[in-house]
Amino acid sequence: MDVIAIDGPAGSGKSTVARTLAAELGLDYLDTGAMYRAVAFAVLRRGMDPADEADVAALVPELQIDVSDDAVVVDGVDASIEIRGPEVTRAVSVVAANAAVREELRRRQREWARARGGGVIEGRDIGTVVFPDARLKAYLTARLEVRAARRHREVSEMEYETVAADMARRDSVDSERAVDPLRMAPDAVVVDTSDRTVEEIVAELRAAL
Repeated sequence: MDVIAIDGPAGSGKSTVARTLAAELGLDYLDTGAMYRAVAFAVLRRGMDPADEADVAALVPELQIDVSDDAVVVDGVDASIEIRGPEVTRAVSVVAANAAVREELRRRQREWARARGGGVIEGRDIGTVVFPDARLKAYLTARLEVRAARRHREVSEMEYETVAADMARRDSVDSERAVDPLRMAPDAVVVDTSDRTVEEIVAELRAAL
C-alpha cells in the first residue's frame, strides 16, 4: 500500500497539508481525528459518560461512521459541524484514550487504506502504530500560540484563552495516555509549520518521497 502518514498535535496544520498533498499526488485522504470525534459525538448524543470505558467500548463496533472530504456522518446524521464544537472537543481525548475504541478505529483505518491501495492519512499515531511501514512519515508541529490562534479561527464562539488552555490540556492527555500516545516516529520528517506556507510544507514533503 502507498501510505503517507501525517501526525502531530491539534492546530499543527495536519488537515490542510494532508488534503493539499493528497490532491497533488492523486491519493485519497483520511482524517482519523474526525473518526474519534465522531465517536465522541455519538457518545454525547446518547447521553453517555465519555469516561465510561465499558459502555463506550460496547457502542463503537455498532457505529456507522462515514468520513469524507465533504462531511462526517454518524449513524446517518451529518455531524460535520458538531464534531468541531466545544463539547466534542473536550470529550474526544477521553474517548481516544479508550483502548477498545482505538483498536476498532485502527481496524477501520487499515481497512480504508487497503480498499484504496493507500492514501494520505493524518492523525496522532499513524506513523507509529497504524501504519509503521508508511512510505513517508511526517510529524507537523507549531508553537502553542500559533496552533491556538488557528483553532480559535475555527471555533470563534470560544475565547482564545479557553482554546489555548483546552489545547494545552489535550496535548498533555494525548502525549501521556497509556494507549498509543502522540509521539514522533524516529524516521519522521519533522516540520514546524508556525511560520511557513502550506505550499512550502507540501513541497518539502513531496521532496522527501
